[in-house]
Amino acid sequence: MLELSDPARITAGIVLLTVVGIESGGFFLLKVFGGRLATTDLQKSFFRAGHAHAGVLVILGLLCLLLTEATGLTGFLRWLAATGVLVAAILMPAGFFLSAIGTGRTAPNRAVVLLPAGAVVLGAGVVTLAGGLLLG
Repeated sequence: MLELSDPARITAGIVLLTVVGIESGGFFLLKVFGGRLATTDLQKSFFRAGHAHAGVLVILGLLCLLLTEATGLTGFLRWLAATGVLVAAILMPAGFFLSAIGTGRTAPNRAVVLLPAGAVVLGAGVVTLAGGLLLG
């Protein structure tokens, strides 16, 4: 049986609850693509990308959380390996959704800066975890 540290167990439980939010995002997308909400092409593509990134990154984040338990990482590097992808799972979807909100928006607003910020945290998290796994 896999032994999780208390912080990993609690984090995993909380993250699993976010799936309900992602699920409601799917309901929102049904409204958008069903024509029940007036949206621009930019908004449709950004809303779809935000939803997809949320789902994929939450799954990858849970996997990273579990894999971190198999490393000898400590301190900030352990935190980054365990939760970097989960932080990106907040930043990147937020960047897609927040930068596309507003009636008739055809170009992203300044919230688009969350996308590269999330990408940096994502990369740092997976590279740190990979190093922890490969180096023991």
